[in-house]
Amino acid sequence: MSKTIVIVGFGPGVSSAVAERFGAEGFSVALIARNAARLTAGVEALKTRGVAAAAFPADASDPVALRGAIRRAGAELGPIVVLHWNAFSGHGLGDLLSVDPTRVKDVFDVALVGLLGAVQEALPDLKAAGDGAVLVTNGAFGDLNPMVDGFALALKAEGVALANAAKAKLVGLLAARLKDDGVFVGEVTIAGVVRGTGPESAAVPTIEGGTIADAFWGLYRARDTVRARVG
Repeated sequence: MSKTIVIVGFGPGVSSAVAERFGAEGFSVALIARNAARLTAGVEALKTRGVAAAAFPADASDPVALRGAIRRAGAELGPIVVLHWNAFSGHGLGDLLSVDPTRVKDVFDVALVGLLGAVQEALPDLKAAGDGAVLVTNGAFGDLNPMVDGFALALKAEGVALANAAKAKLVGLLAARLKDDGVFVGEVTIAGVVRGTGPESAAVPTIEGGTIADAFWGLYRARDTVRARVG
């Protein structure tokens, strides 16, 4: 029986490595992102490796478009066994003490609203699979750590920090809620820069995408812990 991994937020680095890793394990791969050219290149790269793949353009912050893309992916490639959430908005807030408080909700459009809508749309397939899983990429800016907080402020990444922290809580809630339904929910937190996706520095660990993909595969196979950390 065919099995599909849907990757939301496809791009270089983590999601590309996850697509290759799960594709090598026999999964068909559905790629979702806004950038049509990037999706096309990703599909072609996977096909050269013998992986069945297709692109479904959609904005992860648009719940209607996203849910439609996930429905089409399942219909075209087969039942969804894994949903990989790699979408990231990078939404900035500016100074927390002067920002319009009504703007704060915008940082959760992808991290919470998009993720939850995607899970709801894929859930019938995930439950039916017997080994369904939701795998979430997160970043260390969400850590409850004074040093990390200071680093986030220095880099003007307050919005990212809030989104990451909220996403981590949602992962835990979903993991508890779906455990009895046979759906595993897990998160890999990246504490560093993924090679090829940003500026590299001796002060920050540089992490290979393949290392992160292996961590996701390990979570999916073992299904015994919600969180893993790389970096």
